[in-house]
Amino acid sequence: MGHPARLYVPATLANLGSGFDALGVALDLYLEVEAEPAQEDTFLYQGEGQVEGKDNLIHQGYRAGMEALGLRPEPLLIRAFNPIPLARGMGSSSAALVAGVALADQHSGGRLGREGVFQVAARLEGHPDNVAPAVYGGFVAALAEPPLAIPLPRPQGVYFVLAIPPYEVPTPLARAALPEQVPLKDAVFNLARSALWPAALYSGRLEALREACRDRLHQPHRAHLMPGVLEAIEGALEAGALAAFVGGAGPTVAALAREDRLEEVAKALEGYRGEGRTLILGIGEGYFWKET
Repeated sequence: MGHPARLYVPATLANLGSGFDALGVALDLYLEVEAEPAQEDTFLYQGEGQVEGKDNLIHQGYRAGMEALGLRPEPLLIRAFNPIPLARGMGSSSAALVAGVALADQHSGGRLGREGVFQVAARLEGHPDNVAPAVYGGFVAALAEPPLAIPLPRPQGVYFVLAIPPYEVPTPLARAALPEQVPLKDAVFNLARSALWPAALYSGRLEALREACRDRLHQPHRAHLMPGVLEAIEGALEAGALAAFVGGAGPTVAALAREDRLEEVAKALEGYRGEGRTLILGIGEGYFWKET
């Protein structure tokens, strides 16, 4: 294993509004993980919420990664420090899975590579829009089957204002709120706008993101789980955000804004956040290692 190293895996936002299960972005907030061989699997956790036991997502990712390599997963002592809020739509579970697969990759001397880490984690997680940015960083367009991820340009001088309410929205509950079928016009509405995301990022025409972030496939159907969410999104846009949407399954509302609008946008989202908290974060990097 060489020198002890610490692994950093970013929080992520999936969907970006219109790009349901297809687009995501990494945030500058990192799950930190260290691991060493042990007599039996051990998990030491600090940070958001309570996570314990050998069946945690990091160990699961590690076992899946070793299995994909045809190796026996030797027991690991894993220490995790997690500043990513749990069940708030900021990709905490994807970060944990990616961390585990990356541990397997490192353990094998890099036999999976970044692409292999993405493939194993995407199959495990089932939704590539959180996994892909956790692996590659920045904005990413992604498919689960076949696993494919293409990084998009990263605009300069923009930040995310995250309004994080005090309650959780578990992903299964949010998934259950979605209809089995949608009107063709809603599907077309979203297709057109999700196509605008890469176009706006490549051309630098960020004003188009205001329209690109609009959605009819998931946010309206889940709004009853997050009181005031649709009004909060409109309020952020009115306050000068470039884009505003629900992070993943929610309840976090994320607004992309230039530096000179951050205060106004944060203020516009205060009512929605309630007793929760506001974070202002830059765009994050894909997972990386640092020597300790």
